[in-house]
Amino acid sequence: MTDIRTNIQELIQGLLDGKILETFEKFYDDEVIMSENRVDERVGKEANRQHEEFFVKNFTLNSLEFGEVIVEGNRAAIESTWDITFPDGNRVVQRQVSVQIWKDGRIIREDFYHA
Repeated sequence: MTDIRTNIQELIQGLLDGKILETFEKFYDDEVIMSENRVDERVGKEANRQHEEFFVKNFTLNSLEFGEVIVEGNRAAIESTWDITFPDGNRVVQRQVSVQIWKDGRIIREDFYHA
């Protein structure tokens, strides 16, 4: 059985290293479902890859910090703070909790809850 905590630490390090797309490819299942606040679910790796590519191409990530990581069985919750500049120059600090469900070493569902 894959250790979810180890995978999460590797996922976090990949994001901190700016390897957003590489990290996505490694840890997300082909059938992954992702959403923002459980609204407008994106289904499948291709749809979610397009969303990640759009983010990488259109937004500037000024800084990224991670807080608490909680793992219970095959579920995880991760706190993070993203300092992002939008294409129009507007800069926003977004705090979020990512709730993940893992299966066989990959994320099969992830919901982002923003504050």
